[in-house]
Amino acid sequence: MAKVVLTQREDSRYDDVIGEAYHFPAQYLAAAKEAEGDFCIFYEPRRGNGRLAYWAVARIVRVRPDPVTSDHFYADMEGFLPFDHAVNLRRADGRFWESKVEKVDGSVSKGAMGVSVRRIPDIEFELILKAGFLDPYGATAPDMTTVLPSPFEVAEDQLEFERPLVEQVLLRPFRDRVFAKQVRAAYDSRCAVTGLKIINGGGRAEMEAAHIKPVERKGPDSVRNGLALSRTAHWLFDRGLISVDDDFRLLKAHGRLPEGVDRLFDPSGLIAVPSDDRHRPNPAFLNWHRENCFKG
Repeated sequence: MAKVVLTQREDSRYDDVIGEAYHFPAQYLAAAKEAEGDFCIFYEPRRGNGRLAYWAVARIVRVRPDPVTSDHFYADMEGFLPFDHAVNLRRADGRFWESKVEKVDGSVSKGAMGVSVRRIPDIEFELILKAGFLDPYGATAPDMTTVLPSPFEVAEDQLEFERPLVEQVLLRPFRDRVFAKQVRAAYDSRCAVTGLKIINGGGRAEMEAAHIKPVERKGPDSVRNGLALSRTAHWLFDRGLISVDDDFRLLKAHGRLPEGVDRLFDPSGLIAVPSDDRHRPNPAFLNWHRENCFKG
């Protein structure tokens, strides 16, 4: 097994479902097969409005052929989790997190960066992961001068690195905290259905992070698979009494809603979604909810 970096962007020309499947051509098959059962980190390139940053982690559980296009494949994911914040391609000291993409003069190797599925050593993977989840859980910044080797040295055998996050990203409590924090931030702690932002006496928002496609049905812990909902709206959504169409219009199971509850809904008939397209509900997950949960 080997860890890899996967280059992916929202407007990909490939048949990706972010958080579930990564679509790629046959030239990357060997690296992808090596990563089966191991972790990958997602990198967003510059093309379009790309951030030049690492932004999520997942585990590759299977690589399978594309049944339609003979020279393409899919890498199926589980445990997808966006970072708490994007990690820039370059570290604070100007060097690259990935030694493979750095040339002797310190500039970027465009050839290496053009490899969409590229292997990454464990130590570099772990440092990117730690940087992506650095702030919210009290982790201290790694000392790059002593922990990370020069890109032109082979020092892996001399290095030791504690890996608490590699194990934690698989644990439900950790993932729930990250998911809730990201959804709360994307929706400004405001219920998508009612538009209400209720702050309790302790200064915390009374808002719950709901998965559109549930975790137990292999739904990813992605903001795009989430909605910020009040407790009442969350109860209605989970029971299929309300749903959302691809234009973010609220759908109601007429004749099944509790009396008077529709007064909570926005008169426009629309739900409130984040202004950033990258945080808006993915139509694939909304469609799943309509087909599998909605009672309308």
